[in-house]
Amino acid sequence: MSVTTSTAASRLRMHHKRKRVNAIALTLSLGAMAFGVFWLIWILFETVRMGIGGLNLATFTEMTPPPQAEGGGLANAIFGSAVMVGLATFVGTPIGILAGVYLAEYGQKSRLGSAVRFINDILLSAPSIVIGLFVYAVLVSRMKTFSAIAGVMALALIVIPVVIRTTENMLTLIPNALREAAYALGTPKWKVILSVTLKSARAGVITGVLLALARISGETAPLLFTALSNQFWTSNLGQPMASLPVTIFKFAMSPYENWQKLAWAGVFLITMGVLLLNIAARVLFKNKH
Repeated sequence: MSVTTSTAASRLRMHHKRKRVNAIALTLSLGAMAFGVFWLIWILFETVRMGIGGLNLATFTEMTPPPQAEGGGLANAIFGSAVMVGLATFVGTPIGILAGVYLAEYGQKSRLGSAVRFINDILLSAPSIVIGLFVYAVLVSRMKTFSAIAGVMALALIVIPVVIRTTENMLTLIPNALREAAYALGTPKWKVILSVTLKSARAGVITGVLLALARISGETAPLLFTALSNQFWTSNLGQPMASLPVTIFKFAMSPYENWQKLAWAGVFLITMGVLLLNIAARVLFKNKH
């Protein structure tokens, strides 16, 4: 009887100890979450407060102004960002998806697959300024001019590893039973990949593409070394082209009030654009598998 009582008391002490540890861990987790959310809300609040005041019709229809000028907008920077980000996504996405398919379906145990995976991990963690310097040395210095083409190449090099990692991870999550069932029906491997695995993982792959798009939308360092900037409207990809991140960097560092106001307007546009992309990625594909 005493042994049973002792065992029950020991279990009760263990239960209370686990409850205390659980309460401490929960408190620390909630505190960390509150700390992060606090700064996020503050950043969003300041972005909206400072940025929305600089938004008007001229922001979307006029070129970047000279210092202390009346009026002016960000039309050339918005257009330049849209062109370079769009082209970089168009170039990087198919390369990333194809490489991700190879790693998940063909190169899981091969030496080439391991080498590609290792290089991709390096690219994924490489600072964007290093990629910008690489493109500057390879392309800009040889062309003897900054250009939007170089900017597209730098941004595409940021898109590719993100899409590769996301595609590989999503395809790896697809159960092998689906592949084996398709093989049992005599389906060739290329058709299994197109009709079964990629179709099943399309939500995750598209989400990865959208997240890569959101990432490059705010990149500044690579564009400083490649596309540079342009105060005027241009659609010539062989010439320097304005972009929102570089324009924000230049205007925010200046002492001129009109430039600072436009810089905050640009920050608001980029922040809202990235926020909407992330929300769209989660909402549109939340329940699709």
